[in-house]
Amino acid sequence: MRIYRHYYDLPEDHRHGAIAIGNFDGVHRGHREVINQAGKYSHEQGVPWGVLTFEPHPRMVFNPDEPPFRITPFHTKARHIEDMGVEFLVVLHFDGELAKITAEDFVEQVLVGGFDASYVVSGFNFSFGHKGAGNTALLREMSDKLGFTTNGIEEVLDDDGEIISSTRIRQYLAEARPRDAAQLLGRWFEIEGRISLGDQRGRTIGFPTANIELDTNARPAIGVYAIRAGLDRGPDTVWHDGVANLGYRPTFDGDKYLLEAHLFNFDQDIYGAHLRVALVDFIRPEQKFDGVEELKVQIKRDCSQAEKILAAENN
Repeated sequence: MRIYRHYYDLPEDHRHGAIAIGNFDGVHRGHREVINQAGKYSHEQGVPWGVLTFEPHPRMVFNPDEPPFRITPFHTKARHIEDMGVEFLVVLHFDGELAKITAEDFVEQVLVGGFDASYVVSGFNFSFGHKGAGNTALLREMSDKLGFTTNGIEEVLDDDGEIISSTRIRQYLAEARPRDAAQLLGRWFEIEGRISLGDQRGRTIGFPTANIELDTNARPAIGVYAIRAGLDRGPDTVWHDGVANLGYRPTFDGDKYLLEAHLFNFDQDIYGAHLRVALVDFIRPEQKFDGVEELKVQIKRDCSQAEKILAAENN
């Protein structure tokens, strides 16, 4: 998948295409319906299949003091979009200048002037342009005049008839319900990042951990999780069962929100590598223990419970 940072000067083989437009934080089942609609048109009409998105997420520009909320930071979002078979991804830098462009000018300058799009599809609640004035109705209104086809995807519902949304996924993660979040995502929720060199205390007590600091990631409930983790190799990632603690390590008076992942039957030096950690199930809240020995006993219990959970998933 080719990635472009501008909408102008696209090569001819990526113009006249079917374009899905949105923020797509999470690339959840609803987002995938929007992107796949562009793919369907692409395959039927023999035109390129592209996605237009924005970085940083507009919420980070309009509300810079908001707590971290990203379900899929850019690297993760791009990988999931590529896995769908999308041919190219255009990532526009979202800032105050872009936010000032009127919705009509956005359609004319970006979608038509830049992409020369033949088809534009968005979700039912996606808005664009100054003060969010652009929506699916405006796209329909302008499409006839400017010579492109458009479609607005209605809400995608889960098995209980509720709308699949990034907001619900964040809520489930905050409530320690990773399985429910996974149902909306269509895959396990992952935390990923560069493995940092910690104090190596886990190694001294017999449970070495790979530590990841969370930046703009949504922050799931603090506690211990059964996980699957692997060094990022794209589709060739090899997954390992394990257990992880998300939180502040109160037994050691920690003050930094951190993910500590212990992988079963794994003994490699992976400091500095990019690790993907999928949260499978919640085991217990984080707690402070009276000492290292009490902590070690509990970690053994956590590992045993995680092994049972993950063994059931494998069957």
